[in-house]
Amino acid sequence: MIYLYKLKTNKILRMCRRTDKEDRMCSHYCERELFAVSELEELAEQYEDIMEDCGHGRFQWTLFLVLGLALMADGVECFVVAFVLPSAEKDLCLSNAEKGMLGLVVFLSMMVGAFLWGGLADKVGRRRCLKVALGINCIFAFLSSFAQDYGFFLFFRLLSGIGIGGTVPIVYSYFSEFLQMDKRGEHLSWLCMFWMIGGIYASFTAWGIIPSYGWGLSMGTEFQFHSWRIFVLVAVLPAVASLIGLLFMPESPRFLLENAKHDEAWMILKRIHDTNWRAKGQPEKVFTVTHIKAPKTAEDEFIEIQSSTGTPVQRWAVRSLTLCKLVLRNMASLLSAELRLATLFMAVIWFCIAFSYYGLSVWFPDMIKHLQYEEYEAKVKTFHRERVENFHFNFSLENQIHIEGEYIRDKFISIEMKSVKFEDSLFEDCRFEDIRSTDTVFENCTIRSTVFYNTDLWEEKFIDCRMENATFEHNKHGCHLDTMRENDVLIYLVSFLGSLAVLPGNIISALFVEKVGRVKIIGGSMLISAGCSFLLFLSFSQAAIIVLQCLFCGVSAAAWNGIQVVTVELYPASKRATAFGLLNALCKLAAVLGSSIFASFVGVSKAIPILLSFSALVCGGLVALKLPDTRQKILH
Repeated sequence: MIYLYKLKTNKILRMCRRTDKEDRMCSHYCERELFAVSELEELAEQYEDIMEDCGHGRFQWTLFLVLGLALMADGVECFVVAFVLPSAEKDLCLSNAEKGMLGLVVFLSMMVGAFLWGGLADKVGRRRCLKVALGINCIFAFLSSFAQDYGFFLFFRLLSGIGIGGTVPIVYSYFSEFLQMDKRGEHLSWLCMFWMIGGIYASFTAWGIIPSYGWGLSMGTEFQFHSWRIFVLVAVLPAVASLIGLLFMPESPRFLLENAKHDEAWMILKRIHDTNWRAKGQPEKVFTVTHIKAPKTAEDEFIEIQSSTGTPVQRWAVRSLTLCKLVLRNMASLLSAELRLATLFMAVIWFCIAFSYYGLSVWFPDMIKHLQYEEYEAKVKTFHRERVENFHFNFSLENQIHIEGEYIRDKFISIEMKSVKFEDSLFEDCRFEDIRSTDTVFENCTIRSTVFYNTDLWEEKFIDCRMENATFEHNKHGCHLDTMRENDVLIYLVSFLGSLAVLPGNIISALFVEKVGRVKIIGGSMLISAGCSFLLFLSFSQAAIIVLQCLFCGVSAAAWNGIQVVTVELYPASKRATAFGLLNALCKLAAVLGSSIFASFVGVSKAIPILLSFSALVCGGLVALKLPDTRQKILH
């Protein structure tokens, strides 16, 4: 139950088995360290008793909702850029490389945010860091909706991601410190459900808002505010709601006790006690705790001594430098003898499940799009050596290939050309007017005495063509006018179903996490997920892929929930958010690698992504079975 502290005690005793010459040098250290370990164990046991006396009631449920909204905001952030890209590329003139960078920066910024805010939360405070992180997310997500060029939009989404990246490590650490032992696993699992709700919210609102591309306003070509920008604003609402709710929530009393703030912690614990028992109809029940063991650390004294001297700028510099040192020292302590094995196991498990989950989350919709493209390409119409003279094309051309055609004195007026290719063809005395095109090219053609008026047929759409007295007048400008391609609702549908499929996994893990145990939930779910990924070898249709995606997401949810509960329980309060932040940052790195690698094999090989996913999940599942059972562990 307290094996980490037993390891630390044994380490201290071993250090004190020195020669007589060294006895004096280590005796003081041994006494101090053993006393500190004893104090922390005493605090942990007393705090657990106090939380049992406070009960589980209205206060925890209110905090559950507030923190759930923060977790929901994190879930929304993962989907925002993917949903807006098909429309945003029209407004922001995005190339394929820029679109890839925009998708990449979401996870990289969240990785930095998790690392940064997780470390700070153990030294500055859970509530304080969460408020600042959500505030940064709200401000820059709001600004990104008005950004009119790629550079600013990328910069604002980067800062928005750094802000929201802190929610996951802080939320679980924060909430766990208000829960008694027998409620902890179940209610942390229920909290995980808000990430799923965030995915559903993002999918549903995107589906309802973005396809209505006519929404919004324009001020010439300089300022465009279309429907996708409205969705970006709507997506930030959960973060705003959580931030408002946090204003009425207290700091974690366990954090305050760890930092020798006894009186403030006592007042918060009394508030929790009175709120819960008043809601249960027993307002007369008195909070009987009068004294709580609150160890004072040398680190706190160091900050106090340094901050009492010098100018304000010097004090700020000393505080900032000291804080950085303490955060880095705390991170380094995760690899100390008593925590090294736990950290290594958790790093492997986090990496394996994130690599597979996010990799397949990208692979599923991309594979469906590839199947659709193959089906669309199979229906292409090919025209060989056609000769058309004095004809007025007043109907759209779609999914066609024209080879060695001759078009003499023809008119192409007010039409759309979608997925059309003219190859080795001749255009003489023709007129193209008011043309909108998508995936349309002229390759090795001869364009003679032809006028292009108010079209989006630009130079890059003519490949190795010979221009003889061709005229281009009033070409369309602005990337938002380059295409009339309809928004594909498939991406919303697949994401919506994938998020909804998580619900069974959430419910099962919440109901059985205490009965079955975290370790069996994690290991079993990851191994079953590996089996689901292997079944993808049998998927030859869009429907089969969607069904297997739902099955995979549902089973994986139980593993995710168990992993987050165990991460909270394995580490002491002084390192909990730091460890969670570091592991969550590793998760985002795995997500970047997984999504990049899996996406590169779409249309090339189905076997490699499936085998990679299967291997990673089996590896993670087997390592998970080596974890200690933390069900009856008092949080230290």
